[in-house]
Amino acid sequence: MEEQSPAITTELLERVRAGDESANRTLVEILYPTVRANVRNHLRRQADHDDVSQEVFLKIFLKIDQYKGPQPFDHWVSRIAVTTCYDWLRKHRARPLVAYSDLTEAEVEIIEKSRPATTTGISDTHRELFSGLLDKLIATLNPREQIVIRLLDLEEHSVREISELTGWGASKVKVTAMRARRKLAEQLHRLETSHER
Repeated sequence: MEEQSPAITTELLERVRAGDESANRTLVEILYPTVRANVRNHLRRQADHDDVSQEVFLKIFLKIDQYKGPQPFDHWVSRIAVTTCYDWLRKHRARPLVAYSDLTEAEVEIIEKSRPATTTGISDTHRELFSGLLDKLIATLNPREQIVIRLLDLEEHSVREISELTGWGASKVKVTAMRARRKLAEQLHRLETSHER
């Protein structure tokens, strides 16, 4: 059983399975950055990060006996985190529409400057504003589309990696990405045309 993180050893996992509290704490300390990064990348609302991270850790400890390898333990944890985020997004299905009037002046400026959509050569401030606008647009997608777009286009995972993380087939991932991109383009077009009126 080959581990991705040198600190996560077979011995540590056996101690966790045996109920060793010290091993549990050690595992949480090691995995915390990975879990938080996964949750932060998939959920927009910062207020939800703690609850969902806690749920991920609960699932890790409840399912630890199911981990047998051969994939690295970190990969197994990431899959649980992605699945938990997906479940959370489905459960809290609020998919707000983004209206032009909801945007800040800076976000409006980003839309106006994004006609040739590129983020190269822009300042860090504009990049953050663009990222915030993108988050708002992604939040309008259904949960599966949100997960796929974030993994494929923002985190730059391959279709194969996304299939492994989510358990969805490659065709499903590709079709979901295509539909999500089309919806994002339509949403951006709607914002642009509502501004021109």
